[in-house]
This record gives sequence, C-alpha cells and structure tokens, in this order.
Amino acid sequence: MKTFSIILAFMVLVGCTAKPDNLEAVTNFDANRYLGTWYEIARLDHSFERGLSNVSATYSFNEDGSIKVVNRGWNEEEQQWSEALGKAKFVQDENIGHLKVSFFGPFYSSYLIYYLEDDYSTALVSGYNRDYFWILSRETQLPDYKLNKYLRIAEQAGFDTEGLIFPFSQTK
Repeated sequence: MKTFSIILAFMVLVGCTAKPDNLEAVTNFDANRYLGTWYEIARLDHSFERGLSNVSATYSFNEDGSIKVVNRGWNEEEQQWSEALGKAKFVQDENIGHLKVSFFGPFYSSYLIYYLEDDYSTALVSGYNRDYFWILSRETQLPDYKLNKYLRIAEQAGFDTEGLIFPFSQTK
C-alpha cells in the first residue's frame, strides 16, 4: 500500500508539471509584463471551455506572490458569462515561463509558455501534452499574416492546427 501511495503521489506531481516532449518554456520571462488581459485567439477543444466564445484570461498577483487567474467566456448555450478563478505558481524559476495552474483546490496542471513575442503581445501556450494548446493575444483579432505565423509555429511544434477553435470568430 505504501508503494502505491508513493507511485500515486509521483504521478500527481508529474502530471502537474509535465510538458510535451521537445517543447521548452521561454526564458527571461517577466511575469510583470505578462500580467493583464489576454484574449484567446485559438484553442484546441476541451471540456472545460466547450461552448465558450469571447474567451479572455486576466492575470494579476495575489498577496502571497502567486498569480491570480480569471478566465471568462460567453456560454452560448446558457446565454451568460462564465467565469473560473484560479491560481498559478512557477514550476521552477520566475524567469522561466512554465507555471502550474489550479482551478480545483490542490490539483494543478501545467501551463507552458513556449513562444512569446518580445513585446508580450502574443503567446503560444501548451498544457502538459499536445492536447492542450492556446494562441493568446492582447488583441481580440490578429492580422492574417500574424495568425498564419503562429499557426506554422504550432504545427511545427506538433499541435493539431486543423482542430483549432477560434473563440472570437477569427478566420484562418
């Protein structure tokens, strides 16, 4: 029984900080510049955002130094705004764009910023595997040439860009 507990604890810890093979977090990351509101340009479908459009994420510091996460989107079926509050913590150093995010108590999931424009205008983010992917921007729309650039980067990283959802009606 003790061995099972150790294995289970290890699996939980790995699950919260794992990252896809061959993807590295950005370095020289500045959390202060990342704070504020980001708009979801594209994402892969998953149950916790299904049916949401006009999705945004707003980041700010909590008093304890962790990062407050407020995800918000329009629920098409219920015709109302849906909001989820979470907390993010750095997995390693604060200058590495790899965080773990929790919306459900002690359970965390990986948030890997693997591409970030120098001006912090657009970020490409992965979860612990390639089933989770987002293109985030400070604007609700991107010019086609920029969107195509980010789609190429995502495709080269192994993400299924054909399966992307565009919550602000951005066209490919």
